[in-house]
Amino acid sequence: VQLQASGGGLVQAGDSLRLSCAVSGRTISSFPVAWFRRAPGKEREFVATTRWSGGRYYANSVKGRGTISRDNDKNTVYLTMHNLKPEDTATYYCAATLRRNAGWEHLEDAYDYWGLGTLVTVSS
Repeated sequence: VQLQASGGGLVQAGDSLRLSCAVSGRTISSFPVAWFRRAPGKEREFVATTRWSGGRYYANSVKGRGTISRDNDKNTVYLTMHNLKPEDTATYYCAATLRRNAGWEHLEDAYDYWGLGTLVTVSS
């Protein structure tokens, strides 16, 4: 499984942005794909994930502002963020797991496949 994140850039506070995670090697409908982010000087943190059940799970920091979705035809998972804040500035990574009992879905250890990040900078 290979993942490639894209869509980052420089935006203004209050703007919206959609990040893409193109997946190859397996169809995304069959396993969870998550988004994490690492802000400058901080550890990488969970943002959102799709679930084996088809549901979604969000970190409190983006709940209500972020939507994770997938296009099975394009084998791509998206993260759309609204009302962006300077504290959303980070490199965003997508990750995937093929393990049904991978552990806590908000932890990095649950994911075996990672893409290179895409940088999002939110100016105030």
